[in-house]
Amino acid sequence: MKTWFRLGAVALALTAVSLAQADTLKKIKDSGSVTMGVRESSGALSFTLGDGKYTGFHVEICDLVLKDIRKQLAMDSIAVKYQPVTSQNRIPLVQNGNVDIECGSTTNNQTRQKDVAFAVTTYVEEVRIAVKANSGITGIGQLNGKTVATTTGTTSVQTLRKHERATGVDFKEIFGKDHADSFLLLESGRADAFVMDGSILAGNIAKAKNPNDFKIVGEVLSVEPIAIMMRKDDPAFKKAVDDSIKAMMKSGQIAKLYDKWFMQPIPPANTRIGLPASEATKAAWANPNDNPMESYAKK
Repeated sequence: MKTWFRLGAVALALTAVSLAQADTLKKIKDSGSVTMGVRESSGALSFTLGDGKYTGFHVEICDLVLKDIRKQLAMDSIAVKYQPVTSQNRIPLVQNGNVDIECGSTTNNQTRQKDVAFAVTTYVEEVRIAVKANSGITGIGQLNGKTVATTTGTTSVQTLRKHERATGVDFKEIFGKDHADSFLLLESGRADAFVMDGSILAGNIAKAKNPNDFKIVGEVLSVEPIAIMMRKDDPAFKKAVDDSIKAMMKSGQIAKLYDKWFMQPIPPANTRIGLPASEATKAAWANPNDNPMESYAKK
């Protein structure tokens, strides 16, 4: 009987912890702070300026979301703590409560929706291939016998392997710990190609010592909705985030932010990525939704 009582107490305690974590607005109100998950080198979406400073399209969107939440909670200020995340640890850090809102470059798919929640789509990505400009590689067919880099914890190489034009193409995989590391594998010649989100490829090329030494080639491997991530089963926080983003979409502010980060020179080197918003991204702004990438594949 005592054993059942102890087990019941443990279950109740775990439920209490889960509920406490799920009430993010209360957590922010009580602590006066929020932890934002950010990336070191996710192109113009989220990147570091050094000295613990982070910025980018998604980081600025999240900053604006948190300002709206501050007003909603009638708080004078919210202390924003930046937590660098990787493709490998971002979901566990959101799940365990260490990160409240992840503002990086995460694809919204059905598998991840079992573990976390996503805000409405703010960017629709196209997975592409980056190579050295003099490599002679123009598409998937030329990757046979080559070494292909991607970042640990991402789905890009699996996407490449599943592509119909990859049938019979045999290549070796090599993994970087983050996007900058993966690009270095290409830059240093240890990889012949880097497969990743087009914006991340373009961002790393723009920051390279000699950007003209690289190019993005070949077919679009997949179309993926990228969104801000948060804990699952917290409808009040998701609504607050979604309402703020939808207001940015309706006012045209999100289009202005896109222009700022993708079409204008950006820090730290004042380089210009030059990647206009795709029609799919514009459609996501016009009709806000949190549909997973599988819904895009059906179109």
